[in-house]
Amino acid sequence: MQHSEQFAFIFDMDGVLVDNMHLHARSWVELFCDHGLKGLDPGRYLRETSGMKGLDVLRRFLDPDITPEEACRLTELKDFLYRAMYRKEIRPMAGLEKFLNSAASLNIRLGVGTGAGARNIDFTLDIPGFKNRFQAVVGSHQVRHGKPHPDIFLRVAELLGTDPARCIVFEDAVAGIEAANTAGMKSIALTTTNPKEIMQACPGVIAVIDDFTTVTPAEMLEKLCVAQP
Repeated sequence: MQHSEQFAFIFDMDGVLVDNMHLHARSWVELFCDHGLKGLDPGRYLRETSGMKGLDVLRRFLDPDITPEEACRLTELKDFLYRAMYRKEIRPMAGLEKFLNSAASLNIRLGVGTGAGARNIDFTLDIPGFKNRFQAVVGSHQVRHGKPHPDIFLRVAELLGTDPARCIVFEDAVAGIEAANTAGMKSIALTTTNPKEIMQACPGVIAVIDDFTTVTPAEMLEKLCVAQP
């Protein structure tokens, strides 16, 4: 697919489209506790591994030699617990629906690049406000390497037909910011997972926001143009 001159916005899912990272952290902690790792601070998961594949999370905290098959089984258990906790609460991030409408009116292409698996992607993108919004969606199960590697974001850009330099990534995790920067993309960081001062210090970040209520797509494009050489 050839690149066009259009811009694209690529959104991480958890902590960006929806404000749910506290529940992912809780579900991981419950899983770890059930497997003998007690007393883990949910904040440590958020700081060290949020945005990563389940395999990488489990190898960091539970067993460095865990097989991909066992990691997949445990990640599915964790994800079921997460969905059960969040099912009645799930809603778009504040201001996001208006932001997406404005982006679409400017012919900005919209994609999702997430470390989540297929079931969690379907769970989130099926809620009102997200159906048929995104022209490309790529999850961790569709690439060889998850974040902080750039594979997910590069694949979304390829599917959207947009040059990476004309993409803005919206991310809440340090690993995701690193992935975007390695992919040659600038980032807008959200403070749903990490404090503002941490996100501001990450390479490639051109703005830090709490949610989408006080920003517009046009402003984000202006920041991208100013940041580029």
